[in-house]
Amino acid sequence: MATLLEGTTQQKYIITKVTGDHALTTRLAELGLRVGKMVTVVNSANSGSGLVIYLTGQRLAISQSMAEKVTVTPLDKPQNIPTLPLTDMPIHSSCVVFQLIGDKAVRKRLMDMGLTRNTLIQIYHVAPLGDPIELQVRGYKLSIRKRDAANILVKELQL
Repeated sequence: MATLLEGTTQQKYIITKVTGDHALTTRLAELGLRVGKMVTVVNSANSGSGLVIYLTGQRLAISQSMAEKVTVTPLDKPQNIPTLPLTDMPIHSSCVVFQLIGDKAVRKRLMDMGLTRNTLIQIYHVAPLGDPIELQVRGYKLSIRKRDAANILVKELQL
């Protein structure tokens, strides 16, 4: 993991941690820089023109002091992290959706629930018999069946 300040141009990242005092974290949250959001570095801090990022359809210029408070994980770089079905992930872990498998109807239903590529998922609870699984996706809690969770391939993140 690295800070946003160390980001390279045209690289996609997922925000894993935002540090700093309360006023700074609140200001960054108002800008949209929250845990689980995907950002793309447009101009790196080394370019001389300042750090510019692309976040939820808009370009933002942020200071170097703000960028060093945002911890990110790269998404595009080929990592040696294996892809696993969501059912194999431990409780209270975080992961990113890598691919949806299964028939077209199941994939469409999962995407309609917000489970799209590069989406951060946090696993909260698993029922005593393993079915259903409760997740946090995009700020809301979602319970899905174990057989549907087996169609979601994920990569584990360390938050």
